[in-house]
Amino acid sequence: MFFIDPEVCTGCGECKDACPCDAISEDENGRCVIDTDLCADCGACLDVCEFGSIFEASQAEIDSLKI
Repeated sequence: MFFIDPEVCTGCGECKDACPCDAISEDENGRCVIDTDLCADCGACLDVCEFGSIFEASQAEIDSLKI
């Protein structure tokens, strides 16, 4: 499972364009977020992110980071 760090994400949209499942959208601040229900864990987003804002993480780790 993949997670986008909102503090590092620039909102460039490269990951959104690369996602074959349309699992990535923008939040109210223009930062990209991954819908874990739609994500196929293919890693396409991770491969295109030039800013290092996408990480592989377990659901528990992702849930612990949500505010």
